[in-house]
Amino acid sequence: MKAVGFAGFSGSGKTTLVERLIPALRMRGLRVSVVKHAHHRFDIDHAGKDTYRHREAGAFEVVAASSRRLALMREFEQEAELTVHQLIAQLWEGVDWVLVEGFKQSDLLKVEVWRGDAGKPARYPDDDFIVAIATDTPERLPVPTQRPVLDLNDADGMAQWLVDQGHRFDYDPERYS
Repeated sequence: MKAVGFAGFSGSGKTTLVERLIPALRMRGLRVSVVKHAHHRFDIDHAGKDTYRHREAGAFEVVAASSRRLALMREFEQEAELTVHQLIAQLWEGVDWVLVEGFKQSDLLKVEVWRGDAGKPARYPDDDFIVAIATDTPERLPVPTQRPVLDLNDADGMAQWLVDQGHRFDYDPERYS
């Protein structure tokens, strides 16, 4: 399995990039999973649904499954901030690539998504885990870099770069356990 993070400030285009990378990698015959950092109050379940009612009744975990998908919802009794590595460990075996959105503080190798028009600082000068920058304004990067600068709007090119650099993104779960 290979894992790469995509880090950047809100509104930089991380979700759109990951959304475009998934089919670009799939077209290369690769199985892709995504781990996304969400706000602490997010919910994928809705009032009135059976699974919601089970959670509201106090179930620690609820699994909903069909012949096409599975969803696991786990309620923490106290706030628990899982690491990206704990979440990757939850994924199904046989995944070729894990695309991680968010978790910008993690020790996972990452591509920074940076837009000059956003007015936000770049992270790459201070984060050794950032191995490339994806941007639509390379000429506006605030600090010169030797890291690859990728076209934020070329998901196919970025997918090819990931595949070509795949050895750098080999994920060893033993390293993080």
